[in-house]
Amino acid sequence: MTAAGERIKALIASQGPITIAQFMTIALLDPAGGYYATRDPFGAAGDFITAPEVSQMFGELVGLWLAQAWIEQGRPARPLLVELGPGRGTLMADALRALKLLPLLRDSLDVVLVEASPALKQVQQKTLADCGVNPRWADSLDGVPSDRPLFLVANEFFDALPIHQYVRTERGWCERMIARDANGALAFAPAPAPYPDGNVPANRDGAPPGGVYETSPAGEALAEEIGHRIAGHGGAALIVDYGYDAPGFGETLQAVKSHSFAGVLDDPGAGDLSAHVDFRALGDSAARGGASVCGPVAQGDFLVALGIVQRAEKLAQSHWTGGRATMPTLADRPELMEQLDRLIKPEQMGTLFRALAIVPKNAPTPAGF
Repeated sequence: MTAAGERIKALIASQGPITIAQFMTIALLDPAGGYYATRDPFGAAGDFITAPEVSQMFGELVGLWLAQAWIEQGRPARPLLVELGPGRGTLMADALRALKLLPLLRDSLDVVLVEASPALKQVQQKTLADCGVNPRWADSLDGVPSDRPLFLVANEFFDALPIHQYVRTERGWCERMIARDANGALAFAPAPAPYPDGNVPANRDGAPPGGVYETSPAGEALAEEIGHRIAGHGGAALIVDYGYDAPGFGETLQAVKSHSFAGVLDDPGAGDLSAHVDFRALGDSAARGGASVCGPVAQGDFLVALGIVQRAEKLAQSHWTGGRATMPTLADRPELMEQLDRLIKPEQMGTLFRALAIVPKNAPTPAGF
């Protein structure tokens, strides 16, 4: 059993079953054995690949999207460029390179990366060492100034925030907990007492027996805070993740290890844990904060609207030396075509992943929405 798994078992032995949110927090962030706290999980040598690692085009377009929002809001002074869960720093590096096209914005930015993992902070520092700006790091959004225009991106961040699950039983809706079975192994088990009505979905009567409903209070609270800051001081937030537009009844909690699915309870801390994002809940939360919400829209549609096909064609020509009769096209660069397809095709990341924008109420509808 992993170090995180042993801690979880000891916690259950001392206090009884724990929530899935507690389990995820320990498995992902425990300083001694948490998944993100102890390793770099990204890329071909890791456990999964995110869009910025697929192609530089993703981060470049995100950076220019934020720049367009800044322009449309009258070029506010002292803007903050913030990324939640920056991974290896690849997205931020690509975004900052694209922002060289707007030196007035780039030179006025304060860049803050919100990262809780010491291991990933070291990776990000190396990635951004020559980016031409002096980023700083914060452990949470609380460490980011709240009185300035906020231009924020969160790519595959909300899916890793802790969730709670509720399961419909003969006793009513009970929170799904993690306990130890007769052999001492970790196992799912419903709480012995049902939860009050306020903790279950309004359309709960339509759920079948055994139906599971997921919520992320942490994600909703964060989205509301982002909405509150943007409503008060301007800015824009772009949230890109995999998820759904409206809540339903189904379990989406999953573990990934070495680019394959694994058992959620098998080796806590050894694999990534995530759950599909409820975009309606995030949007409603940001609106409660006072902001306007656009989307979600499919990632593929969003990137195409921003010009990713044209950017791919430009990259295909970038190494042309004139040694052939005609300028290269995208068809001559199969690796670029493969990257493009992965980001926008419906059967790959194009439909499952969605984009949600948060802007002030008086701001124009942002590009791509």
